[in-house]
Amino acid sequence: MNQFRINGHSHLLPYPEDIPQYLKDREIFWVDDDREYMLQKNWKRPITDSSFFLNEKLEWMERNKIDHAVVLNLSQLYGNGLTIEDMRYALRFQNDFNAKVQQDHPTKFTCGFVVHAGFIEGACWEIERCVEELGMQVLCLPTHYMNTAGKWKGIFDGGTEPIFELANKYKLAVEIHPYDGDKMIQLENTAWRFHLVWMIAQCADAYHFYTLNALYEKYPDMRVCFAHGGQLNHLNIGRRTQGFDGRPDLFKGKERPRKAIGQKNIFFDTLVHDTISLELMIKRQKGTDQILMGLDDPYPLGEMECEAQSSYPGKILDLALDENIITKKQHDEIWSDNVLSWLCGNDQEKFKRRINYKKEK
Repeated sequence: MNQFRINGHSHLLPYPEDIPQYLKDREIFWVDDDREYMLQKNWKRPITDSSFFLNEKLEWMERNKIDHAVVLNLSQLYGNGLTIEDMRYALRFQNDFNAKVQQDHPTKFTCGFVVHAGFIEGACWEIERCVEELGMQVLCLPTHYMNTAGKWKGIFDGGTEPIFELANKYKLAVEIHPYDGDKMIQLENTAWRFHLVWMIAQCADAYHFYTLNALYEKYPDMRVCFAHGGQLNHLNIGRRTQGFDGRPDLFKGKERPRKAIGQKNIFFDTLVHDTISLELMIKRQKGTDQILMGLDDPYPLGEMECEAQSSYPGKILDLALDENIITKKQHDEIWSDNVLSWLCGNDQEKFKRRINYKKEK
């Protein structure tokens, strides 16, 4: 039997005909009829792979021997800067779309849902609906959101406690993912700087406050995964710790950064693009138990087929195995067991039955 492989970080676009006319009329989000671009008002991005869409995604997964995928929400549908009416419509569409994908293909997909932290009461209602009515278990949150006063806030800066109380109550897996850096930071958007540099800084900023506030202790049943490997988090621990020790006046009531290392409800995906970064993550986390496979497919910054780099899904783990950074057992656990630990914690059996999980003997 082949090793069961789960991709913990994937995305999916609706087909053009599945997107309500309302979203296009309001220029919130749509896909052109030729499936060449995803669009918003004054913005468009090329669709670089056919596996952005459902049937083609299933074919791509089969071709690359991926048994199951966690589909996160689209970052373009976080709802930042929209009116409350448009935000509710956009997020409801995203969540219902993802729920249907999971319901129609339960063995192939576990899908996430998104809420807007700027509207706490509505966010809590939506969490309850998605969990209790739609059977979803992955809450997708941005690293930063725009509040009702038009100010940008970090997701863990404070004021969002009711969201995390519910996530803890329902024992949800939570994905923290960056976006909208170009709206937050006053720099010209050239050379893809907000995806290549600022996204990992946004993740590090969210991790900074998650760990300083010891939310891993306050909400022990909420399992948090930081996207893109939380790449800067591991490199920056020394600077953060020195700052904490050197200026205690700035950190009253906070916890020392190093205390968070190795906590069992903090996870990172593998999408760090080179084995040196992966090895640093493994050393920092004192092993691989909190590291799960994340391909970020089908985006070009995901681990996709790429002739120029001789790349393919899973290459970084294969290289790490070849370079003796990880063992074969760790390789297989990152592809399966660790994803299950993030998704389900200690309650995995029902989930395994749904996805038809079969572990190699």
